[in-house]
Amino acid sequence: MVAEAKSGALLAQNLITLLRVLASFSLAMLAGTVLGVLMGRHPAFDRFADPLLVILMNVPALVIIILAYIWAGLGEGAAIAAVALNKLPQTAVTMREGARALDPDVAEMAQVFKVPLWRSWRHCTLPQLAPYLAAAARSGLSLVWKIVLVVELLGRPNGVGFEMGMAFQLFDLRLLFAYSIPFIAIMLALEGFALRPLEQYASRWRRHAA
Repeated sequence: MVAEAKSGALLAQNLITLLRVLASFSLAMLAGTVLGVLMGRHPAFDRFADPLLVILMNVPALVIIILAYIWAGLGEGAAIAAVALNKLPQTAVTMREGARALDPDVAEMAQVFKVPLWRSWRHCTLPQLAPYLAAAARSGLSLVWKIVLVVELLGRPNGVGFEMGMAFQLFDLRLLFAYSIPFIAIMLALEGFALRPLEQYASRWRRHAA
């Protein structure tokens, strides 16, 4: 680990993988949130989209990754899209439940007082969805970074997953741990210092209301 750090490879490869994690995670959260809220608020759309969601939830991640590489080529876009597709169903299901749990009395009050749509979303809807967003983010990050490593192992020329693949081919356990341990530490730091406080912050209004 010290030798890889001195050469600069350890930092560079972890940064590449981290950028892929953030890109695919952001894409999955955005698309999954939009899809989940639409499904939760519109029963007809929910009946239409639910079978597709069930398919995505049950297709193995490896199948999606291989299909993405075959259809789109061994490029960065295919890698990020494959990871996002694996994460999207989980986010959509969580946000669908959040949209179904929205308090209709709050929405009615906003209509009675003629609150503008943006302010109604900002002050009435988003605070109710925030705990679900935080829960989807926490559970999703643990899934995304594992799949990113598989994506890199199968079809990228760099990143932590690629280095782990090289270590496997060389039967070099020291190299394997040299790249896996720092990356796990980064993910634990993101969980402990970013996502967990974010979840607590998003749920603060419930404690105040109680």
